[in-house]
Amino acid sequence: MKHRRWVWALSLLLLLVACCDANAGEAIDLRDLSLGMSVANIPPEEYINLACAEKEGAKLAAWNEFRTCPADEVGLRGISFRFNDELNQLAALSDKYQGTKLGGHPVLLTGLVDSSGALQGIRIDTDPNARPFWRKKAYLLALIVRARYGEAGWTCREAEPHDGETRVGGLLIEEHCEKRSERRHLILDRELYRRAGQPLSDFVNATRFIIEQTMDR
Repeated sequence: MKHRRWVWALSLLLLLVACCDANAGEAIDLRDLSLGMSVANIPPEEYINLACAEKEGAKLAAWNEFRTCPADEVGLRGISFRFNDELNQLAALSDKYQGTKLGGHPVLLTGLVDSSGALQGIRIDTDPNARPFWRKKAYLLALIVRARYGEAGWTCREAEPHDGETRVGGLLIEEHCEKRSERRHLILDRELYRRAGQPLSDFVNATRFIIEQTMDR
């Protein structure tokens, strides 16, 4: 039990280091990624498995191939990527540190790039294909994010359950939260419920966190 607590504390520390101080002058949003930076300045060795997020099978050799990916309704192109384990010394010591994780949670990462090649947003989703231990805890990543960015200033609302949705472990969560600062718009969603007809061994459990650059600086 003590070991698990230590690992959880270390995971939270890594999240604090990885993300920016919301009030910092030079905000680092994820590792060495900062919104507004050119994709030409992203270290190519840091991130692997580049692909178009909305175009299945469209792999990219480099970030500067972003124009291969389809643009969304506001002109942003999504590029999925992963952390490079070969540069993580802890990954060689234990599988606890392997893979693309945030706050200890396995996640899927997407960079949102505008037509000029500037990184305008980062989308972070808990991995639905993670091990069962982490899939059961996916909604908890939202709590770590809120603690990281401060509990004050969030505007949250709970959605009304749809017909047939039931609780999981006594909880039914469909929460949408947003927070704005001088430079960032934070969007945080978490879900925990069982859809109508889902077996007891299956249920919805997820966190999605989006960091967007705001124009009012």
